This record gives sequence, structure tokens and C-alpha cells, in this order.
Amino acid sequence: MMSEQLKIETYEFEQKKAIKGYPELHWTGKRPYRSTQYFPAQLKERYGEEKDGWINKIIWGDNLQVMSHMLKEYRGKIQLIYIDPPFDSKADYKKKIKIKNITITNDANTFEEKQYTDIWTNDEYLQFMYERFILLRELLSDTGSIYVECDPTRGHYLKIILDEIFGSSNFVNQIIWKRTFSHSDMGQGAKHMGRLHDMILLYKKTDQVLMNPVYIPYSKKYINDFYKYVDKGGKYRLVSLLGPGGASKGNPFYEFLGVSKYWVYAKTKMQKLYDSGLIIQIKPGSVPQKKRYLDEAPGVPLQDIWTDINAVQGGALENCNYPTQKPEALLERIILSSSNPGDIVFDCFMGSGTTQALAMKLGRKFIGADINLGAIQTTTKRLLNITNELKDKEDKYTAFEVYNVNNYDFFRNPVEAKELIIEALEIQKFDGSNIYDGEMDGRMVKIMPVNRISTKADLEELKANLPYKTFERRKEDNPMDPVERLTLVCMGHEPDLKASLERELTGYILDIEIVDILRDKSMLQLKREAEAVVKKVEDKLIIKEFYPMNLLQKLSLQKDYVEDWKQLVESIVIDWNYDGVVIQPTVIDMPGKNELVAGEYEIPSYAGKIKIKITDILSESLEVEV
Repeated sequence: MMSEQLKIETYEFEQKKAIKGYPELHWTGKRPYRSTQYFPAQLKERYGEEKDGWINKIIWGDNLQVMSHMLKEYRGKIQLIYIDPPFDSKADYKKKIKIKNITITNDANTFEEKQYTDIWTNDEYLQFMYERFILLRELLSDTGSIYVECDPTRGHYLKIILDEIFGSSNFVNQIIWKRTFSHSDMGQGAKHMGRLHDMILLYKKTDQVLMNPVYIPYSKKYINDFYKYVDKGGKYRLVSLLGPGGASKGNPFYEFLGVSKYWVYAKTKMQKLYDSGLIIQIKPGSVPQKKRYLDEAPGVPLQDIWTDINAVQGGALENCNYPTQKPEALLERIILSSSNPGDIVFDCFMGSGTTQALAMKLGRKFIGADINLGAIQTTTKRLLNITNELKDKEDKYTAFEVYNVNNYDFFRNPVEAKELIIEALEIQKFDGSNIYDGEMDGRMVKIMPVNRISTKADLEELKANLPYKTFERRKEDNPMDPVERLTLVCMGHEPDLKASLERELTGYILDIEIVDILRDKSMLQLKREAEAVVKKVEDKLIIKEFYPMNLLQKLSLQKDYVEDWKQLVESIVIDWNYDGVVIQPTVIDMPGKNELVAGEYEIPSYAGKIKIKITDILSESLEVEV
């Protein structure tokens, strides 16, 4: 009933029919996934300005809902998708959280925070991946590729699901990535061999797929074995000049340096190469050969076994201390293979943001998503560092925005909350009306207060502005029909709100419907707030106190157990001229691991409305207007 009334925008997907001879994976509770709803995105932060009409996007939310949002604009437009999804590894992946600048470490000031869980029943996991693969295919362009990293625990199941969704004929490669050369799981008492590799399943969407040639540098052994000669041009090897296939391939036959053969070049070109010193004859009567210098050789064409990229090491500069972080070299290879500069790259299990980092460095556009707040904070910090490194590179797309899909900040900004409701319910917005906010399915829509439940007192403004002259005319023309079809949208309401409005408008027939966002759009989630005390003292902005409630609860601390609130803070960003919608910070205070934020900031002369965002070491944030 409610879905019919709301007429929520949906996207439908083509379902492949079972074909005799093609295997299909079944599991208990397998459900067809034929459509999804649209979810609005709430823009929270912006770093930099658009380039060529584009700005990169980082999105916090369940990737099923994120992709449902993306279908509206990006369906069939993503060139490259790389995902490192859960492997059903039966493990929780945790990050060590430590209060900053503490001299004595104990259980009260250090703990492990679960970044994400990878514990499933088999059926839940398969359904989870099945639904996401369908949306990923919808987003992929006709020339696009998808790389799915997995391990032997569930990789064979994922391949069958991918065959079903993309078609077995669109399977390209199973890449074996040997991520380490030794492993601690192979020792005394071990009941299996050392597990050293992951698989990467590569699929295309159509036969129009883009595949760029990528070459791997030669190994030292290969160079020593084959590039044995050296002259002033550098190391070189000798390669054959004989024309393969002889006359049948159209190769010319002639005598050169006393040897009569079918050659790969015409005689005039052979002579030019000889005169320039590129052709040599080891001894009289031997077949001439051509020099090929090492710097002319591109390397070994990329194969499907990758043994030259190690997992991220503890001391590596790129290490973000994020569980399951993938090395930059791995994503660089994938991005170079299956996209060109300016293409859109997408990763919906973003983690530490390696895909986005390499896309930025390689001049690609990108979208990233993750359900974990820690991933959003880690990626944002990482991208800001890269942005500083690339600030003089005009061919790079360095600007990005941070959004959330679901878990909206309804109570923080009523104006923005109203816009989110309008988008979520697909309301046709009215601008400049002092009566109604818009129209939905032929009904006038009035959005009630969004920061509390609606009461009968809230109806007074509506009643005062109703178009009674229009009501009278409609009543006269059709006395048995409603003079208005009205939908009230609220965040909870008094039980007799509808009856109260009907009673007070005696003499008119009204068709009144109430949409309670908390009930009727229950998938839209709301956030819990931290607290802070922020003061302007002369020309300084000073943060006096900060109480991140969830973090303090997890630490089981009282306020006076923390010597300084700065020990709980990961970063502070400040927008000196907040536009009321999006934070565009000019102050970005993101200190190193053992350093603290400043907490005091000089207010520039041009400052207007000030917005400050404080992010704690759990990656949860508080935004305050000053």
C-alpha cells in the first residue's frame, strides 16, 4: 500500500534465463534481484574545484544503496570496476585504536575497533555478492571490465555467479596474484600447505572491451641470460633477420653479406641498418643478426600469473595501517590495463582507498564507496596528501567530494533535511510557494518540521495559508469531491494529527495522507551526535572541549580520564565561509600518528559563517557552525 502511494523511483534489471547446458549456482534462499529503489546522496564536504565538468566522489554507505543511487547518472558509464569484497574468511578485521600522545599504554586507552566483519553463513554471503554483481554489471560500460579479487574459500562460487550474470563467454582471465613468498600459517602442526595467493577474476561486459598492452620489466636473470652484449649504445641481444614462412609469407629472397636467405626486410633497408651498425655478422659466412637494445624492449607482455607484486609491508610509505590494504602496484597494473586517462574507475569496497589513490595519480576519474566510516576517513586523508603532491599537474583529477547515502544528518540542518526528503520521495519541488513544498503523484505535499515529531500546533501555519478561495470554487464545481488531495510528510506525529486537521476544516472535503519518514521509509537511517564547546575569542577560533560519545563509551572512560580532548581527535577541518550546504575547508589539520591537532586557529579577516568538522579516532565526526 505504502509503496504504491509513494511511487518511489525504481530501476529494473534484465534477468538472464536459464539455458540448457549452462550451469547455475543455487543456494537456500536464493532470491531474484530484479529492481532497486533510488536513494539520495547527501553532500558533506568538497575539496577543490571541478575540472572539465567533473569532480571525484567518495560515498559512505551500504554499496547496494550507493549503487542504487548511482544508476540514475552512471548506468553504463563506468569503464573499470575493481573490488576486493569480503572473502567469507570467518574473521573480523580490526584496526588498533590508540589515544594519541599517551605515555603509558593500558586497556583503557588502546583497543581494537572492528573495521568490518567477514563472518557469514554461506547462503547469506552468496546472496550478498549476487545482488551486488547485478548492480555492478548495470553500471559498467560496454567497453568496461570488472576485476573481482577473491581467494580459494569462495572464489569458485563467485566465478559461477559471475558467469550467470555477465555470461561465461565474457570471462577473460583468472589472474593468480602471489602476494607473499612465505606465510606463517605453514608451520609445526599445520594441516594445509602455505596459502600464498589470491585470485582476481576478470570479466568484460561485451566484446567491445578495452584492453591496453601492459609490459612487465625483465628480471635480472633474463637480462643477464639474453642481453649479453654491450657497446656504446648499451646492453643488447641479437635477434633473427630471417623471414618466417619464406616465400609463402611474401618475404624477399636475396644474398646479403654472402648469405642467401628469405629476409624480413627489403635489401635497401637491410643495407641501411648494416651501415648504421645495427646489423652484425659474428663471423664470415654466418647468418647476419640485428642488435636489439635493452632500452628498446618494452618488457614481457602481461600474463595471468603475477609474482612480482608483494602485499603491503609494515614499513612501506603507502601503508595506511588498514586491514586488507592492497598494494599500489597492483591497482596501477589493473588501471593501466583496462582504462585510459579521463575514464571513470569505481570501487565499492574501497577500504584504504588504493583504487582511488592510483586513479588520481594516473589521471582517471573515480568514484569510491564503503560502509565503514574508517575507510572514508582513511581515504580522505590519503587523497588530500596525494592532492598536495599533484597540485601542479594539470592532467590530473584531484578534486573530490564526500557524500553519504543513507544515515542522513536530518537533525543537523533542517533546510538540507527538507531537500533530502524531497529527493528521497521523488517530490516535484515548488519554489517560492508559501503553502506547499511540492507535488507527488497528483497530491500537494507539505513537509512538516524535520527535527521533531509534528503536533497539532504545527498545523496552524498551514491552515492560515491554505488557498480557501480555490477550495470554494472547487467545492462549488464538484461538491462531492475533495477540494484538495494533501500529503503531510513528517518525522513522527501525534496520533490524531490527520483527524484534527479534518475537524478544523469543516465544510470542506479533504483527502489527507500522512507519510511518516521514520516508519514508511524505515531504510533511511539517522545519526547520533557528539558534543563540543567551540568559542570565538577575539580573532581566534578555540575548541574548548570535545566529547565523542560513541568513542568515550567504547573506551569506558569518564571525561576526566582523558588528559586532553585532542588525544581523541584524528582531524579538524574548517570552512571560513560556509555556504550552508557543503564544507569546503581551507584549514585541514590532520597531524601525524603521535601528534595532536592545534585546537586554536586564527580567524581570517574575510571569514563569514564558520563551519568546523571534528573527526575522532573512530572516524566519527561532529560538525559545528560558529
